[in-house]
Amino acid sequence: MKYDCLIIDDEKLLADSTAEYFNMFGVTAAAVYTADECRDFLAENSANLLLLDINLGNESGFQLCKELREKTEIPILFISARTSDDDQIIALNIGGDDYIQKPYSLGVLLAKVRAVLKRYGQSADEYDDGFLRIDFGAKTVEVQGSPVKLTALEFKLLAYLIKNENKVISKRELFENIWEDKFTGDGTLNVHIRKIREAVERDPGAPEYIVTAWGDGYKFCGGKR
Repeated sequence: MKYDCLIIDDEKLLADSTAEYFNMFGVTAAAVYTADECRDFLAENSANLLLLDINLGNESGFQLCKELREKTEIPILFISARTSDDDQIIALNIGGDDYIQKPYSLGVLLAKVRAVLKRYGQSADEYDDGFLRIDFGAKTVEVQGSPVKLTALEFKLLAYLIKNENKVISKRELFENIWEDKFTGDGTLNVHIRKIREAVERDPGAPEYIVTAWGDGYKFCGGKR
């Protein structure tokens, strides 16, 4: 699965609340709490940016940064309650892109993350997993680099599912947020889902992106390569 941001912080409550806040505002985020969990996460997933705490229990964020820099140029923003100038110098010298002091404002941090994602060409206003690319601002869809056409309503429906990636969205929620009419019938929704699948799935008969949660609704499963 692909995320905009991975938070690595041993303060579990802070890491979780930061990830939850980012997800609320369209920046897909996940949180882990140790260096080992970070390694395991990146072995199975990808992220466009890391928020990395210096203190990670028995391990150092500095050491993890050095290790990651041997494999990737992903932007790394250090977050720490430590105020030493030496820490900031070390963070930047070993490959960190910025140093953010705790406690931080979630709104300010979100703006910083958005700016970094945009600077490195990984705007949170798009979804791109190498097979399917969605530009939410331009309202365009590409499959393997080729444009596909969706109606305005189909695009709105697909975008809503992607923005709630890996979350089951009930039919009622889709009716109320896409059609703004809770009385829209199941048949109408099913037709639009079918047409989207025909446009973006490798095999519309065995969908991998838009998965049916029987009796509940639909879920967008991202991260296909």
